[in-house]
Amino acid sequence: MNLPEGIEARPLTTDDAAAMAVLVAAKVVADQDVDNLDAEDLAEELRQPGLDLERDTTSLWEGGQLVGYGLVLASQSVTDLDRVRTDAVVHPEWRGRGFGTALTQWIIDRARELHAATFPEVPGYVAAGAVITNAGAAELLTGFGFEAVRYYFDMRRPFDQPIPDVPLADGFELSPFDGAREDELREAHFEAFSDHWGWTRPTPEAWRARTIESRAFRGAQSYVVTDGDTVAAYVNCYEYPASTEATGVRELYIGQVGTRRAYRGRGLARAALAKVLAEAARAGYERGALGVDGDNPTGALGLYEKLGFSTHQKFVNYQLALA
Repeated sequence: MNLPEGIEARPLTTDDAAAMAVLVAAKVVADQDVDNLDAEDLAEELRQPGLDLERDTTSLWEGGQLVGYGLVLASQSVTDLDRVRTDAVVHPEWRGRGFGTALTQWIIDRARELHAATFPEVPGYVAAGAVITNAGAAELLTGFGFEAVRYYFDMRRPFDQPIPDVPLADGFELSPFDGAREDELREAHFEAFSDHWGWTRPTPEAWRARTIESRAFRGAQSYVVTDGDTVAAYVNCYEYPASTEATGVRELYIGQVGTRRAYRGRGLARAALAKVLAEAARAGYERGALGVDGDNPTGALGLYEKLGFSTHQKFVNYQLALA
């Protein structure tokens, strides 16, 4: 990378999680972002299956302070194309000095290498996201040729408003997550999300690391709808202590909501969500939050709005073709 004198570039290690947390906290304030993460959350991110810290991460340091970092995550499977996901952050106080340009070029180059090494038989793209209030990120990415391809909404719902009582369709059962149903939940999720934009099937290990084995996962607040031994629909929930510390509001994050195709149209997800919200309020949470694709094919945006959620922030997904 072409960097100013005095800037050290090296791969990230899990020991850098605390410094990353300081940087992320500054980014959240400056960009009106919502991803409040602490050092343990970020260390977990760095340990995720499939991420080679030595080759797939880089970090920039000045005088012992982390001023920026980037990471690239190879696809674990593909359907019709290979979308290499990335993340890059520059501390707000160090922006405008070329660090974002250097990191963006690095993630493009590394994404191109990963695509060539993993799934060169299908078209490849490098994907990057940015909160809509970060105009600098949008300018940087489009300057490299990235195009905005998808919009996501961060939605919130305070629990001091009435929560509707939504009856469950006859013949189904609604209960908190049970670890014995891990395999059924995973397969229900894979099927439910198989028609979502940009989704690719992760390995079971990667799925567990991001869901039920995550320190943020709250099994007692997560619910499944079952039809006999089949998980027909589900709601997976998470709690991030860094968010409570930053906002002063205890928030339950609804990470994944899904319904198997054969069970759609029966209101199962709506009933499960209403149960989640009611139980979260009783457990002392003050609001619920979630993220949704604005063009979600299942009509999830309308479902959330009917349950009292409203848009708090917007995010843009950009992508660049890897020639």
